[in-house]
Amino acid sequence: MRVHSINLHTQNKFIKDYRDKNDKIMQHFDYNPFESDVFQKRFEDLKHKNINRNQLADVLHTINEKWNAPESTIENIERLRATNSLVVIAGQQAGLLTGPMYTINKAISVIHLARQQEERLQVPVIPVFWIAGEDHDFDEINHIFLSDTSKMKKYTLLQREIEKKAVSNIAIDDVQANKWLDKLFVELNETLYTKELYDTLKTFLNESETYVDFFAKLIYWLFNDEGLVLVDSNHSQLRHIESSYFENLIDNQSKTTHAINCSYEEIIKQGYSLSIDVGARDANLFYQNGSERVLLVRDDHDNWVGKNNEVNFSTEEILSIARNKPELLSNNVMTRPLMQEMLFPSLAFIGGPGEISYWSVLKKAFHANNMKMPPVVPRLSFTFMERHVEKLLNKYHIDSEHAINKGVLDVKNKWLEDKYSPPVNQLTNQLKKTIDEAHQPLRELAGSIQSDLGDLANKNLDYLYREVDFLEKRIVKTIEEKYALEINEFNLLQLTLHPNDGLQERVWNPLTWMNKHGRHFIKQLSDQNCSYEQEHFLVYL
Repeated sequence: MRVHSINLHTQNKFIKDYRDKNDKIMQHFDYNPFESDVFQKRFEDLKHKNINRNQLADVLHTINEKWNAPESTIENIERLRATNSLVVIAGQQAGLLTGPMYTINKAISVIHLARQQEERLQVPVIPVFWIAGEDHDFDEINHIFLSDTSKMKKYTLLQREIEKKAVSNIAIDDVQANKWLDKLFVELNETLYTKELYDTLKTFLNESETYVDFFAKLIYWLFNDEGLVLVDSNHSQLRHIESSYFENLIDNQSKTTHAINCSYEEIIKQGYSLSIDVGARDANLFYQNGSERVLLVRDDHDNWVGKNNEVNFSTEEILSIARNKPELLSNNVMTRPLMQEMLFPSLAFIGGPGEISYWSVLKKAFHANNMKMPPVVPRLSFTFMERHVEKLLNKYHIDSEHAINKGVLDVKNKWLEDKYSPPVNQLTNQLKKTIDEAHQPLRELAGSIQSDLGDLANKNLDYLYREVDFLEKRIVKTIEEKYALEINEFNLLQLTLHPNDGLQERVWNPLTWMNKHGRHFIKQLSDQNCSYEQEHFLVYL
């Protein structure tokens, strides 16, 4: 496995400035994650933080034993009891077969940084992956993409969920899930690894009650020696640890919401665009109303009400729920980072570009709850390059950085144009111009005789244009048929390196590579020494 760094040219302005350590951005964070001594500073700041480590470790044992977590994970949960232990944490929804590749990249990132900082700080540093089990948008996780001849094809699991249930409460439809998995393997070429992969996934699927269970079992199969600790954020026992933390969030709600809104306005005024919704009445909590999660807001009387008036609570009532039935409450995107910080001694949070953007509005919210925001480290970002793809790049003299950033359609079009000269579209445009000039006197004469005759002349011109367009399409089709092999090779490069006009990691699922190369390429990558200051890495399989 070879790995080397490349630059990304399509990062938004916010992330670019964050990586460039721009003071305008860094003022919205408590730590600069790129400073050489940042983790030592953070370690010192955490020495007096009160964490209920033993209770947390007990709950993590319960959660992880259900998933048959590997021994390395159980050992790390025990290490969390040490008073000087720390965690590096990241999180994601429980996507099918892990979801897009960036989920794996996050797991690799926390494992790598935890290992690195344990060696430097000489204290236990534990990699933690926060499964957002309370998220209720099943449509975001119920599919994966596989490459087809000329596009990425979406494979959706046909299980219908009408209610807004938390994903960790959605029972697997065994019939539909097995049909879906079987359909995927029909699309894969059989290799030395296919049978083991299929049997393993079938076993995990049929042993799992929920999609969070399925996700966790697969993650532990992929990372069985790295000591990664998973946590289901929707687990009822975790909610009971969070009880007093929910009380704090409720008591500080107005200050928290005000802090978020002020920070949001400041960043927007600085010229940055953030894709988050904030409002003065946001309560930043959900309530479990029967089987559905209901987003809470504050009304004119400062009551806690459902966004669509589903429920209505006074502050005392919502505090009573936090104390006695905390499993009925859950965090939204703004308070989830605060809850993570209350639960864990976090040395660092690792996030993707979108997460770093919305964390930028949270510094004052952390302060409103008497905490400092942990260092926010950009996750590692990878594109995988197989040998046959590398050979095609060399065949057409395409730079890999160009292919990853911009795709290869421009090279493909130029290559085709070079196969016929002058280009067909240039000839058809010239012909249309000649027809228009020759046809002009006829249109003028027809219009001068009678208006509807002038309309007929215009339609006649359109008819002539359509005939030219038809001929152009036939010529292009014939050329494409002649060079079908080469066009398919360009399409393969586009789908592999710049699918859906974006990064590979946002579309591709690891299933294809696990089938071709086995699961061990993921472990190999987690053992690589990658710098978090680099924007992106190209990995040669």
